[in-house]
Formats: sequence, structure tokens, C-alpha cells
Amino acid sequence: MIDRKEIIEIAESYYTDNIKIGAVASHSGLDVYDGAIEEGFETFAICQSGREKTYTEYFKSKRDADNNVVRGIVDDYAVYDRFDEILRPENQQKLVDDNILFVPNRSFTSYCDIDAVENDFRVPMVGSRNMLRSEERGLDQDYYWLLEKAGLPFPERINDPEDIDELVMVKLPHAVKKLERGFFTAGTYSEYVEKSESLIKQGVITREALKDARIERYIIGPVFNFDLFYSPIEEEMNKTELLGIDWRFETSLDGHVRLPAPQQMTLAEHQLTPEYTVCGHNSATLRESLLEEVFKLSEAYIKASKEYYDPGVIGPFCLQTCIDKDLNFYIYDVAPRVGGGTNVHMSVGHPYGNTLWRKPMSTGRRVALEVRRAIESGQLDKIIT
Repeated sequence: MIDRKEIIEIAESYYTDNIKIGAVASHSGLDVYDGAIEEGFETFAICQSGREKTYTEYFKSKRDADNNVVRGIVDDYAVYDRFDEILRPENQQKLVDDNILFVPNRSFTSYCDIDAVENDFRVPMVGSRNMLRSEERGLDQDYYWLLEKAGLPFPERINDPEDIDELVMVKLPHAVKKLERGFFTAGTYSEYVEKSESLIKQGVITREALKDARIERYIIGPVFNFDLFYSPIEEEMNKTELLGIDWRFETSLDGHVRLPAPQQMTLAEHQLTPEYTVCGHNSATLRESLLEEVFKLSEAYIKASKEYYDPGVIGPFCLQTCIDKDLNFYIYDVAPRVGGGTNVHMSVGHPYGNTLWRKPMSTGRRVALEVRRAIESGQLDKIIT
């Protein structure tokens, strides 16, 4: 892991009145850029050739004579053949020379080698560099390990497929769609065998990946992804903030649930098992009496992160949960960075963040606001790693 002191020294060389905010142009990049513009920062998008026009053309910014943005959100950009070219020393140096603070998202850690992110990416990062690895399932100290250390609820694991005695979710990577999931459900061992063999035959999953799959008891209930924020520089108010809640549209799952049950039973083999590829997000609010529990879960996660991943959570993070019939929460995934659904907050903010800050407050804007507050109070070193 790069010594944090080295990163702080790099940031200290920045001209604080000309700091820019950058991110990989994917996942939640638009939210990051939009929030930065709202707080008066210039933005930088790291794009991949073939999918760059969203950022370089359609959302490119236009400024007036006084440098005020009158349209768009992307001020400047670099286009590479592959996202991981940002790891090249000369490309990192361009970011540093341009006074860019980097906001990590899932695309950054998916397309770039996590060892290189930890050891070689010498660009000041807003957030917890050492926690990004924890969301990789199957590692010795992944987010399940951290949830267990924190005493937080998550779906029970089934170690042997032959022990399946009720509905479970089988979690493993998709064989073709590198960044997506080859998840499937099963209620019995025989169904597990039947579905897995069918998906292997279709090329959706591999037999090798199936051996390392995580099998969890399925929580029957709605999904709530809590977009949270922890501020290490807040001195007067509570450091933990709930900004928003989102939920996901997934293919082909959402298509399946819109069909009558008899029609589902007549689908062809390759249509029968739904896939869980996220293709969009929507906004939600939570029954008010349950909000207290969300904060308890968040505080426990933050406390454990400080103990086992010093300095712990910095800035945005996301707890992805299901709620059962008795209103119990189960955390099934954790994002120790900007969540995947925060684009639903862009420009309009979210009821919780807006209520707290008395103005439209998205996750992207909250990140930029934290940068602004850190600069003004001389505490930039507390929010970067």
C-alpha cells in the first residue's frame, strides 16, 4: 500500500485554488462531475475509446466569459484505448500536474488491477484506498469478514450445496460479461444441479467459478441500497449522513416478474433462469420508523472499518440490504466508495441529503462539498489516501 504520507505530500503541491475533480467515466462518473460543478470545481473524465462520447460530446461543459458553467458537466477529459491505461506513470503524472483529486468508483477497481490501485496509483484519492479491495468476494478479509467483525446481519452462508433446504442465492461471476454476475436461485440441491448445468451449457457460468460460488439463504423482501457518507472533518454535527436510497433494475429478472406465472413456465431453457445484470436505478425512501436501524448499521460498519482498515471509511459508501417480513435488515453487499445508483440523485439531490443540507445534495455534490470544506479548513490530508 502506498504510504499515505506520500499521497499527502503530492496533494500539498497542488494549487488549492485550482483543484479539479476527476473520475473514471463510467458507473457513477456523471454524478461525480455534476456534484463537482455544483460546488464550483472543474472536472476531468477518464474515458475509454468506444464509449467516450457520452462525456466528450453529449455532457461536455460550456462556460461563459466569467467561467460559469451554462451547459454540461465535463470540462476536460482523456481518452484511452482501455481504462487501465490511467495506471501508466505518465498518465498519472498528467493528473497530478493538473491538480486533480481522484474519486474512485466501481469501474476504476474493476478495470484496473487492485494491486496497482493500492501500490502504484500515485494520485490523491478522495476516500479509503485500502478499503476498495474489501468488496472483492472470496478474499480473506472481504466485506463479509468485516460485517462479521462488526456484528452486522448478512444472509447465512451454505457451505455445501447438498445442504440446500430452502431458497438460496448462488453468487458467482458471469462467464462472458466480465463485470456482471452469474447469480441464480435454487430451492433444493437437485434444482441447484439442474440450473447450474443448464447455465454452464449456455456459457453463462463456468464449472470452475461454480466451485468457488458463495451460496446464501435468500432473503425474501425488498432491496434498499443506502447511499451514506462519513465525514472525518465534521466537528459540530454527526459525522454520519444518509444521503439517499436507491434500488436496481436488473435484466432479465425484471422481465420475468412482469410475466404471469404460467407464461414463465413455458419459457425456453435459455430464457428460463433470469440474469441479474444491473441496467438502471430508481430512487426510494424508507419507512421512517426504520431509519434509526439504518444509522445503527452504518455506525457499526464505520467503527469496524476504523479498527480493521485504518483510517476506515472516508466519504461515500453504500450498504446494500434486503428487509424480511419481520422488518429485519440483511446486508448482502457493501460498496466502500461511491455507490452504483447515485446517478438518481444528480442535480435534484435526494430527500434525505436535501433535508440535511437544505439544498439539493447528491452523493457527487457531497463529495465535492467535503473537498471544499477540507480545503477551506486546511484538512485536505484527512480526506485523501
